[in-house]
Amino acid sequence: MSEHERHVPVLLQQAIRYLNVRRGGTYTDATLGFAGHSSAIARELGPEGRLIAFDRDPDAMALAKQRLDALREELGPEMPEVILHDVEFSEMADLLEPTSLDGLLADFGASSMHFDEAHRGFSFQAEGPLDMRMNPRRGLTAEQVVNQFGEKELADLIYEFGEERRSRRIARAIVRARPITTTAQLARTVAAAAPAMKSDRIHPATRTFQALRIYVNAELDEIRALLNAAPGLLKPGGRLVVITFHSLEDRLAKDALREGALQGIYEVLTRKPVRADAEETDRNPRARSAKLRAAERKAGNSD
Repeated sequence: MSEHERHVPVLLQQAIRYLNVRRGGTYTDATLGFAGHSSAIARELGPEGRLIAFDRDPDAMALAKQRLDALREELGPEMPEVILHDVEFSEMADLLEPTSLDGLLADFGASSMHFDEAHRGFSFQAEGPLDMRMNPRRGLTAEQVVNQFGEKELADLIYEFGEERRSRRIARAIVRARPITTTAQLARTVAAAAPAMKSDRIHPATRTFQALRIYVNAELDEIRALLNAAPGLLKPGGRLVVITFHSLEDRLAKDALREGALQGIYEVLTRKPVRADAEETDRNPRARSAKLRAAERKAGNSD
């Protein structure tokens, strides 16, 4: 299976429709990944258009460049200008001109490439080091968090970012089992402390791994920064489209769009989040938890 086939963009057609991509426009993909969404945007832009994309993961950036190079060969003179930034998308406001964007897309959360690569430490499905950093050049690893944080600090982290009700029991077990150095060792420790219940549809370590990933990558702070910056970056009539994968992300997006609407900044285009249909979820199981929300920047309010 090729890299292209493995990394399928979620809610692709819906995202492009809500972005309302216009030929010659300027669009930003805040989460480039393997450039699935970006490639679809680029096809619509034409040579006068501009695509600006961000990704802090150097592995993702390398794969995306390959895909975009192939697209450039395919489109030839119809290829738009493409500008890539290998930084956190929270730095977007420092790198883009105010009111310069016709559309801004963000597909939050970890990508399939993170979970597929055991050496990145995101998944308990295969033995790997406890890293979990999307940007391996910066920040604490999950191993450092697991082995250096106090029991209460671990419990609070797992409860807040994993929404795990058994966080205290899990944190106690982690502290007793230290040092923990691999994904499999951590998964076994969590499962022994908080085994799956009959009603569970997920592995008992799923929420703990989610919590560590969110903390290590400051994911919620990143999302808040993007949502705060978006109104100032979008032109009047510009579109914001966000795709979330769990309730913590979705709550931030929902609240930001609702508050923007109350302040007269946005017209919300999705009263309810857009979900993948059965055909897409069969083809790409990751799409089951995806929710898309969109809004349009109104004129006359620059706050």
